[in-house]
Amino acid sequence: QLQASGGGLVQAGGSLRLSCAASGRTLSRNTMAWFRQVPGKEREFVAAVSWGGNTAYSDSVKDRFTISRDYNKNTISLQMNSLKAEDTAVYYCAATNPSYGGLSRYHLEYKNWGQGTEVTVSS
Repeated sequence: QLQASGGGLVQAGGSLRLSCAASGRTLSRNTMAWFRQVPGKEREFVAAVSWGGNTAYSDSVKDRFTISRDYNKNTISLQMNSLKAEDTAVYYCAATNPSYGGLSRYHLEYKNWGQGTEVTVSS
């Protein structure tokens, strides 16, 4: 089970750090990712980190967001800097099955999802 936290209200240009904790089993062999969604739109890929530590980002967040994982704590984080109003969304953490070794941007590759944490950026 995945539990996302850290969302909130922040002014444009500010920063937030999201965390996602996994309980029940280790996710050290899974690719982990963050997606986001606004009402009426499809879920959008944000960033992913493979079990080996490789990362991928969407063009819209590259150079502003950083995804990382802590194998000991069984968590991933998303450091979000220089936030913009268009970053406003509900952010979800997700995990692939352990056998998946890639860095997918496709939400159907992710089989386990957290409940989401809301991020609101005021302009």
